[in-house]
Amino acid sequence: MDSWEWNKIAGAVLGTLLFVVILKLASEAIFEVPPPAKPGYVVEGVQEAAGTNSASGQPAEEPLPDFGTVLAAASVSSGQQISQRCEQCHDLSKGGPNKIGPDLWGLVGRARATHAGFDYSSAMMTSHAAWTYEALYRYLKSPQAVVPGTKMSFAGLRSSQDRIDLIAYLRTLSDSPEPIPPPAAKTAPAPLGGKPAAAPAATPAQPAAPKKI
Repeated sequence: MDSWEWNKIAGAVLGTLLFVVILKLASEAIFEVPPPAKPGYVVEGVQEAAGTNSASGQPAEEPLPDFGTVLAAASVSSGQQISQRCEQCHDLSKGGPNKIGPDLWGLVGRARATHAGFDYSSAMMTSHAAWTYEALYRYLKSPQAVVPGTKMSFAGLRSSQDRIDLIAYLRTLSDSPEPIPPPAAKTAPAPLGGKPAAAPAATPAQPAAPKKI
């Protein structure tokens, strides 16, 4: 085969590649789809961009509810429905197997990272404090913010009521459920200015009407 034939073959290959590149550029220009103004699917979780502590970069502290009041009024049935999200990674039955996450039976009040047979992350193993109502309430809002480096990939529950209902349900998953604390004592609101309200001025006595004889 002489050089002329090789030149024709090389020219045909280069021409084909050039045609493919031009076709790709043209198709991208014709069928370009602008990005949606709003995502079609939002992952459930907590975004704290506007409520972060500028010094530490951690989520802003959220006021805790009065667990003695909110747990007593919580919907356990609603919490059971919410727990279906947990069951993707956890078993909730007594003596159930560990899955991606540990079994959650008896979770409320249990020491953190102590369920037998589960390989916890080093981040979770840094503390064995009990899973109190307060600890669960904060953790379920944003697991990665409370325990950075945890293997739990769940984004969290934005709704405070969802967390309360879920905790109320998880509390029932025990042979001896943790007691609900008594409601916090209500304090009387302080008067404006911080000064005690002045006693009303005494009304001057009216002279007695003369008796008729």
